[in-house]
Amino acid sequence: MYTRSITRTHRTAFLVAIDGSGSMAEEIRFRGRSTTKAEAVAAVANELLFELIERARRDDGVRDYYDIALVGYGGDDEVRSLLPGGEELLSVARLAERQPVLRTETVEHRLPDGRIALREITTPCWIGPRAAGQTPMCEALRRCRDLAAAWCARRENAQSFPPVVFNITDGEATDCDDGELRAVAAQIRALGTADGNVLLVNIHLAADEQGRTAFFPAADERPDGNRHARLLYDCASEMPAVFDEAIRAEKGPGALPPFRGMSYNASAAQLLTMLNIGSISIKTE
Repeated sequence: MYTRSITRTHRTAFLVAIDGSGSMAEEIRFRGRSTTKAEAVAAVANELLFELIERARRDDGVRDYYDIALVGYGGDDEVRSLLPGGEELLSVARLAERQPVLRTETVEHRLPDGRIALREITTPCWIGPRAAGQTPMCEALRRCRDLAAAWCARRENAQSFPPVVFNITDGEATDCDDGELRAVAAQIRALGTADGNVLLVNIHLAADEQGRTAFFPAADERPDGNRHARLLYDCASEMPAVFDEAIRAEKGPGALPPFRGMSYNASAAQLLTMLNIGSISIKTE
């Protein structure tokens, strides 16, 4: 299980649900400067899209190794696609054809002598930050469930590495209770291909009053002291062995699998790490 390499014949899918509720306007530190959670998440999501395109690029162009969905949720119980043109699912080759907005920003970096300097970088941007209203997380996960179910039902995907669903949030769902969220998460995890079940990774950006954290926790690291962290843990998938090496490289060689696909009280840097581990650890041919 979870051994199929990604090829044009056996592609996979990455579905990213992004919280755009009002609390995402809160400020955090990201790459040496103060920014909002919404801006940091948009920057990281754009980097993920760029990385996925570049990983699929070959001499003959960008190959269709995977399909991509970006589901935003926030506002007045609004769930919507964040992809160009509002399409719900795009192949990486079609995404590469869409010309992103180029944005220049100033970031801090450390010089060899230890001093901090500023430099300008230009990055492609397919999506922008959003922060308004409530947190219809359950409806967003239902949308991801339906997209994943349709993808897995296609004959050409039957033998492929299953989709990976990332849910990036800083708060609790406002459109369901804990039982409903557990139920839709279980429905997502029950989907799959011949190579394994769909993987659900929950990434939480909010601060914890006691400073507790979790990052790809093992069974003995289950965050029992916080109800919301425990809910995210229970809803997330156990990560297959194909991800163990990359996770241990971040947690330390003493970390023992199996690991759960979640983080709590995550920094923006950990967000990027989790997205990278979840999308890059799979072998591409």
